[in-house]
Amino acid sequence: MSLHGITKGTPLEKMAEMMALGEAKGTMMYYTLARLAKEQGLDDVAAQFVQAANQEAVHAGFYATVNGMLPKDFWQLVRGVMSAETSGEKKVKAMADKFREAGFGEAADEMEIFARQEGHHGVMLAKILEKHCPGLFEAAGKKIYVCAVCGYEYVGDLDAEPEDFVCPLCGQPKKVFSLKD
Repeated sequence: MSLHGITKGTPLEKMAEMMALGEAKGTMMYYTLARLAKEQGLDDVAAQFVQAANQEAVHAGFYATVNGMLPKDFWQLVRGVMSAETSGEKKVKAMADKFREAGFGEAADEMEIFARQEGHHGVMLAKILEKHCPGLFEAAGKKIYVCAVCGYEYVGDLDAEPEDFVCPLCGQPKKVFSLKD
């Protein structure tokens, strides 16, 4: 039995949404604590915080699944995320340059690694899609809209989506999307 969306439309929906968001914030908190502990030479504490962060991430994914926060047929989402990850490499690199200009070279160095990782995520997702959904790249005759905030690509008729449609990646309203050339 799939757990996808079992709380949708039930009295548990709001609670599951709050849990998903809380656990996601917990992930960020524990990874931050791990970094701070490592900076203070507390490698054993940092490792425990990383373990907690990983568990919180799994918990967040569970609650998002039971609440159906992402589509069960996820391939179109993966295609859009692939584009966002690929464009994310350039965006994070540009942010790293600004950090460097501000005198934060050490942070910029790490952000440049993150930028390359973003690009790698895009390549990895492209390979997954090529293997499992090769026809998904064929957008002939289909409209493609791009989220101006994160680069997510929506394939199809965006006008057919309800007015409260938001980018599944960054949560921005559909008015920030523009038709891709």
